[in-house]
Amino acid sequence: MSLPGIDLLAAPEEATELVLLAHGGVVDSLDPAGGWRAAILRMWPLALAARSAAPGAAVGLMRYRYRGWNGTEAHPANDLRMVLDGLPSSIRRVVLIGHSMGGRAVVAAGNHPLVSGVLGLAPWLPDSEPLVALRGPVVLAHGTLDRMTDPAQTAAFARRLRATGVPVALLSVEGETHAMLHRYGDWNELVRRFVAAALGGPTDCPALTTEPDRVDPLPLWNRPGGNAAGVRDIAAARLRLRVLGSQALEQV
Repeated sequence: MSLPGIDLLAAPEEATELVLLAHGGVVDSLDPAGGWRAAILRMWPLALAARSAAPGAAVGLMRYRYRGWNGTEAHPANDLRMVLDGLPSSIRRVVLIGHSMGGRAVVAAGNHPLVSGVLGLAPWLPDSEPLVALRGPVVLAHGTLDRMTDPAQTAAFARRLRATGVPVALLSVEGETHAMLHRYGDWNELVRRFVAAALGGPTDCPALTTEPDRVDPLPLWNRPGGNAAGVRDIAAARLRLRVLGSQALEQV
């Protein structure tokens, strides 16, 4: 069995910050994660956006052991916690960004002491998801046309989290599906702004609030390009970035 790890896409010398992106998966599967699955490829433009927001930070893709969440085993969340625990002492802050199942993983691991912000994109947050003391800014964004994960459950989770005193920005992405392709430019811009804010840069990120039912629309920063343009954006990011090194847990 392989160990969890990170595929590094940016690794500046003397980096003290890491942006770690967690991809989606399936409900139950012990098949190995990795390869060229769509859920992984979807993270590449977001990684490029993160790199542009924090050129001095390391940027990596989370590498799980398995494709599935697998019930109470919660493999992706536990893999993420193990990777965070195993980071070198030079890394002092970590920004977590997750899509779908990865959104659930970053929320579950978002109370780790290194974490300085949590961004969940179309996250899978069932009603039974436990609350943890999330660190740094917390932003949850969900498309109105998502049929894979439920925007209403994301709103319910934000409401529960706000009730504990944690400020949350909850964003509704009009006309968007689970793949986040139609308004791909706005998703990229959200990542850029969030990473900058979480690492102490410009704070023009969506407003955080404890108002129980507040939902804000994701700003229309870019003209929607459609799904085909979103796919081209993924291909372009894949060409511009490359894996600099794949580090298993014992090497991280």
